[in-house]
Amino acid sequence: MYVRQLELINFRSYERVDLTFDPGGSVLMGANGVGKTNLVEALGYLSTLGSHRVATDAPLVRVGADSAVIRCLIMHDERELLVELEIVPGRANRARLGRSPARRARDVLGALRLVLFAPEDLEIVRGDPAERRRYLDELLVTRLPRFAGVRADYDRVVKQRNALLRSAYLARKTGGTRGGDLSTLDVWDTHLARHGAELLAGRLELVDALAPHVAKAYGAVAAGASAAAIGYRCAIELPEPAATDRAELESALLAALREARRSEVDRGVTLVGPHRDDLHLSIGSLPVKGYASHGESWSCALALRLAAYDLLRAEGIEPVLVLDDVFAELDSGRRQRLAELVAGASQLLVTCAVADDVPVALRGARFEVTPGEIRHAG
Repeated sequence: MYVRQLELINFRSYERVDLTFDPGGSVLMGANGVGKTNLVEALGYLSTLGSHRVATDAPLVRVGADSAVIRCLIMHDERELLVELEIVPGRANRARLGRSPARRARDVLGALRLVLFAPEDLEIVRGDPAERRRYLDELLVTRLPRFAGVRADYDRVVKQRNALLRSAYLARKTGGTRGGDLSTLDVWDTHLARHGAELLAGRLELVDALAPHVAKAYGAVAAGASAAAIGYRCAIELPEPAATDRAELESALLAALREARRSEVDRGVTLVGPHRDDLHLSIGSLPVKGYASHGESWSCALALRLAAYDLLRAEGIEPVLVLDDVFAELDSGRRQRLAELVAGASQLLVTCAVADDVPVALRGARFEVTPGEIRHAG
């Protein structure tokens, strides 16, 4: 799989830009702040329906415009697919597949398989559990697009359940009874357990498949340092440590919800479910967070993305690999080892401010990026 053409209209700093790529390596070079990351961010958004830089869509639309368009021609097994996404802040995005309107924007998920590594990925290692859950869920959807619907259903249930708990909590705080009716909470418990069990099973299966790739990638990047490992840390007690049976997980979630009912009512928030879980990262016998050095943290973040790339490639469709301003953050040893690991990618897009930061083996087609303009430089 590779991106043949990328056209952006009113996306970030670009009023309009149209680029053509070939398989293999391409390097986007330019000073900081000229818009290199905007280009790969657009591809990342098309792949996941989310930005790796911001949490909302409004910053993606050029100042003064009402909407932005990402149009991408994707090649796979000598077949082409045109995918178009219109981003309209505050409203549902609109999508087209092969020039035909899609029923929902999430129908484009799976069209472009892409793994993007960026400096922000250090937050997966050092940040809050939400960053690691996002990493898992985005990879889960890339691997199996049907989980986009599972995630949406689960998030909707948690939102509705929180609204019910919060309403009852506020009613008690103000001494009134309006909004204090929790008679439908059992129904929402059932919905949360059903959708939560599906999401939880998907995550557990993913972590199990991903773990050997993480260990291998970390060993390659860190050059024989202590072994890295990942594990799923569930907020509830599972029937077995690696149980993925949906019925068993649903029962476990229902039992945990019953046990937490009093605490949830007292606090006005949902305390049970996959939205409370975490991905545990360790190097040797110690957790990465709080113990790993800066270099070890970078190696771990790299290993997570490389493992995702290797897993997707092993399952039949090699994804596009993007390295966004990564080499400037790495020492010479890690640069060289990373270059050796990714040199054979079917398509590799690299952004950099300084050409010498990119190892020679990865210097393929070159694009020079200046404010509002991109020039193919050979």
